[in-house]
Amino acid sequence: MKIELIGGCTKEELETRIQNVAAAGKLSRFPGNVSEVLESCNDYESNLKLIKRIIKMGHKSIIEHDYLLFALNDVTPIVEQTIIGYRLTSFTIKSRREVDFRTVGFYTPEFRNKDGEIHEKNDELKEEYNKHMKYLFNTYGEIVDSGVKVEDARFILPYSYHSNIIMGLDGRELEKMIVALRNGHLSNIPDLKELGDALFELTKDHIPYLRASLKAQEDNLKTGFEYLESLEERPEIKIADKATMISYTPDADDVVLESSIMYHYQCSKEQAKEILANMVKKDKDAKEKMMYEIMHKDEKRELEQASFTFQIPISLSILTHLTRHRMHSLLIPEFTPMWNMNNYVIPESVKANANDIYIEATKKNIEMVEKFKATGVNEGDLVYFYLGNQLLNVVTTMNARNTQWVCRLRCCNKAQWQIRFIAKDIAKQVAEVAPLIGKGLGPTCMTDRYCGEGRECCGLIDALLAADEKNK
Repeated sequence: MKIELIGGCTKEELETRIQNVAAAGKLSRFPGNVSEVLESCNDYESNLKLIKRIIKMGHKSIIEHDYLLFALNDVTPIVEQTIIGYRLTSFTIKSRREVDFRTVGFYTPEFRNKDGEIHEKNDELKEEYNKHMKYLFNTYGEIVDSGVKVEDARFILPYSYHSNIIMGLDGRELEKMIVALRNGHLSNIPDLKELGDALFELTKDHIPYLRASLKAQEDNLKTGFEYLESLEERPEIKIADKATMISYTPDADDVVLESSIMYHYQCSKEQAKEILANMVKKDKDAKEKMMYEIMHKDEKRELEQASFTFQIPISLSILTHLTRHRMHSLLIPEFTPMWNMNNYVIPESVKANANDIYIEATKKNIEMVEKFKATGVNEGDLVYFYLGNQLLNVVTTMNARNTQWVCRLRCCNKAQWQIRFIAKDIAKQVAEVAPLIGKGLGPTCMTDRYCGEGRECCGLIDALLAADEKNK
């Protein structure tokens, strides 16, 4: 693992960054405009003292004006999945759908016992672990060589492989991340702790206003499940058959339409209902036409007034396709305690070309996990045995606007097959309870007669446009 701050590192750049943050802190109580405040913040040490004093008071919004860009070299997808959960952070990640990963390398932890101390058989365990990881990577190579595309072969990759990420975030989000990775329950996972420590070290020279604030944080962050687990034992993990809607806004179509009338005419809900009813009397298609306009305008705040909650079965390989849609409320199970490793998916292309070696590798991996468990290895060190094919249940609540966005991207024929099936299930179930919203859910070729894929277009848009022309 190698963590670098990209840009903003020279003395001049650092002083400018600190000047901008100090000016943000000084602006509310200083006479004059922004330019005059910036000009007055002309001493680095004074600026740094001001920033530290303000954030010590709890006013941390000022450090959101310090935007930082990091290169995360050779980190694991455990890191990837964890940090993508920080919804105010931006990421670009090397694609496993396009790149052959057989030679990217993998992470090897120092194995610990249940007390967190180095395991007495650490060297033996590392040797066996490394041999097993090489076997899994060789299996991945065999599957690719059998004719399976890398996007499906990746389901056999262990979650120890090296991922590479460009990450951008502001100072406030960085502080939250460092605290969670170094001091919270996530710190029990080795490379998450290493990332937290590496980011903390970079603050010394490059984000100096955070140093004192971070040191003041207590090591008292818990999982939040202690009370639950004190009263109820963990049941057997059962993976859902498909994405299932578990709750939704009643009369979601009318809620959206009435909210549009309410804010446009500045009227009460009762008046909005009456106006909508009068519109329908004048034009029986009024609701549909109005919803179409809402779903195709630039600002779609009305759609945010209705929401839908789903339980979704998904594999680790595809989880980031869902997580990166930041504006929904996604609940993902913790990496520990370990999930049921027998819950896994086999891509159809693998079944047709490399089923036996895929299943054999998956079974050997489960056996290896059980063997390491039996030696008393800390569960935080076992997470690197997860394979991309591991299935888990997640719960999320999306408002209608976010649902439309997810479906526009993930119902597309170019989307990965598992997330495409999930998105289509979501669109279908929303349409059952909110048919007008449902009409606007799907790939852009279906809803807008537009495709942004260029030369990589699947061709459906041409067929749709031809059919439209024929039906004129």
